[in-house]
Amino acid sequence: MIYILSRIAVGTFALLLVDYFYNGMTIVSLSAAIIAAIVLGALNAFIRPLLVILTIPITIVTLGLFIFVINATLFALAASFVPGFDVDGFLAAVIGSILVSVVSSIGNRFIN
Repeated sequence: MIYILSRIAVGTFALLLVDYFYNGMTIVSLSAAIIAAIVLGALNAFIRPLLVILTIPITIVTLGLFIFVINATLFALAASFVPGFDVDGFLAAVIGSILVSVVSSIGNRFIN
């Protein structure tokens, strides 16, 4: 339980940090960031593996770059579900998902 809460806290921190430094996404409150972190975690845990498996041929053809499209799509999907979390377009979703992934990876290293 503590592990899940700490992962949510790292995700929330990553979203707030990226929101502060990057203008392509907007988070209006801490509660919106917490809910967005939970939704992103759920989408990445349940939907992303299915999408990765279904898109193996195009991922191979694009030498793995299609994974960025999958990440951006899930990032934009989370923004559409969570009120108070907005992404300004597909390119902003790509950049935002990359930045949040990097910050979350660094933060999660401290948990493990």
